[in-house]
Amino acid sequence: MYILGIESTCDETAAAIVQDGRTLISNVISTSVKEQALYGGVVPEIASRRHVEYISATVEKALADASMEMKDIDAVAVTFAPGLIGAVLVGVNFAKGLSYASGKPLVPVHHLRGHIAANYLTHPDLKPPFLCLVASGGHSHIVMVEDWCRYRVLGRTVDDAAGEAFDKVARTLGLPYPGGPSVSAAAKGGNPRAYHLPTPHVEGKYNVSFSGLKTAVINEVHNAEQRGETINVSDMAASFQERIAQILAKKLLAAAADTGAKVVCLAGGVAANGRLRQLVNDGVQKLGAKVYLPELKYCGDNGAMIAAQGYYEYLDGNIADLTLNGLPTLPIDYR
Repeated sequence: MYILGIESTCDETAAAIVQDGRTLISNVISTSVKEQALYGGVVPEIASRRHVEYISATVEKALADASMEMKDIDAVAVTFAPGLIGAVLVGVNFAKGLSYASGKPLVPVHHLRGHIAANYLTHPDLKPPFLCLVASGGHSHIVMVEDWCRYRVLGRTVDDAAGEAFDKVARTLGLPYPGGPSVSAAAKGGNPRAYHLPTPHVEGKYNVSFSGLKTAVINEVHNAEQRGETINVSDMAASFQERIAQILAKKLLAAAADTGAKVVCLAGGVAANGRLRQLVNDGVQKLGAKVYLPELKYCGDNGAMIAAQGYYEYLDGNIADLTLNGLPTLPIDYR
């Protein structure tokens, strides 16, 4: 079965074709990230306008790269939640029109479910149940994937998401957007123990918090400026990256130990962070479990992950009609 996946929740306009939820046929991403970088982050109105400009050509190229036409596609999957609502609506409305015009089923896909499904493209042998940390610009969840479309949230951020904290710390340090890659690059030459940063404590054994950590970095930088001192950017980047990676890894490994999970995965944009991948890989192996990490190209937003999850949503009977609407928020475990 060939699924066309469409993704437009943030600043990537993406389309891809995936066979049977596992085999990538084509994958196209059109991004406005360079334009967003001028403002130090995503401007929703600009993102929405660029989606309108890019989406038709992006889908056409995904079909062309696969040497396919709409008659060869079995279903159209689209991210309908959560995300920047203007951006989400562009993808949803385009997918609805495409579904109606082609007579193909319309499959709604939750964005975080898509991130998790990115692992299916990298690891054809992976199947539920497994434990997964989903960490991105807007979300940080520890999720037990009980079945292809059944999820149980064990922990989550109580304030800022990990990716959001990376973006704000990067801006404070004068590093470019997006913050995750720029902080990681700056950290390579730094001392991760140069600055003592706090580990926030929150209710809920597997919950996390990054607002206080982000504020600690901002205060350290501002206090240094007031004293006429200079912050060592590489050292601060390394210290921040180490702390956030340690927090995420510790919570995930605790959940893995307590649940007896045999398989542990990472997903989302923050899953591309090398230090986090190292800590999780080493920790999971010590627990005697298997670890699955997505290829770096599947960590950020892409249409392939939506097409992959769309296959399983279709098999689960999750088919929408033309009343489908985009939603800014929605729990991953919705039914």
